[in-house]
Amino acid sequence: MSPAAELRRQPMLGLAYMVVTVFMFSAMDAAAKGLAGRYPLAEVVIFSRLVSPFFALGVAAHKGGLRTLWTRHPGWHAARAVANGVTLATFFGALIFLPLADTVALTFVSPLIMCAMAVPFLGERVGWRRWIAIVVGFLGVLVIVQPSGTGFGWGALLAIGAAFGDALGINITRRMSGSESSHSMLFWSSILIIAGFGLLLPFGWVTPQGQDWWIIAVLAGAGSLAQFGLAQAFRYGEVSLLAPLEYSALVWATLLGFIFWHELPGMVVLAGVAIIVASSAYVAHHEARGRVDKAV
Repeated sequence: MSPAAELRRQPMLGLAYMVVTVFMFSAMDAAAKGLAGRYPLAEVVIFSRLVSPFFALGVAAHKGGLRTLWTRHPGWHAARAVANGVTLATFFGALIFLPLADTVALTFVSPLIMCAMAVPFLGERVGWRRWIAIVVGFLGVLVIVQPSGTGFGWGALLAIGAAFGDALGINITRRMSGSESSHSMLFWSSILIIAGFGLLLPFGWVTPQGQDWWIIAVLAGAGSLAQFGLAQAFRYGEVSLLAPLEYSALVWATLLGFIFWHELPGMVVLAGVAIIVASSAYVAHHEARGRVDKAV
């Protein structure tokens, strides 16, 4: 058995990492919504990754030194940074137009996109049943963006763009997790994102004031822990096991949205979420059954 396959035989550890990761992403999202619209998007993206390189360096010191950051796949790190950067920018942009829970709900289509992307990236086969489930999941997105739901506009487009970026980033993470350490992936993606979006700062900079520094601290800290936890989760658990846990983000988003902005998702949005979740659950079940049949 390959080292990567051996790692993924620890599902409970993967689940534990994923639970913490989803909460950290939710905290990051809430902090980003508190800043989005008042600060340039490039600035918010940089804030979300500002602590990550130092966090990765700390893990590297514990894991064997700076040599553990060495990589033989700089191209994949660059591709992952682009995917993560697009995800952050489009998601934070969507928060300007939409409630937190609605934005999160639209990104729930990400596991279905991830499944489709696994064909070119990981060489996985996707049968006709799974393609039907993917199409049904996108119908759920159309339900959410109906006029009586979120509404189809810039917010919805940006949120769906974030779902595509997220799916691409996770597939790249899966591809790299067998040979690259989690802190190496966190370090290089963060450095590249900060450098890339840093080029945009001269075109717009707003100096943080007062309590915004606390929001930035939550954004940066939660973002670092979330990215590291995500890489660790997919190192120890299969996608079909972990992906459904992403839907618990709606609970956190609804709770945080209500506490800070008195927002609640409407029934149409929840109906669309139910369609997407049901489609993704079918895909996860079908993948798990396929692995059992193959093992037999």
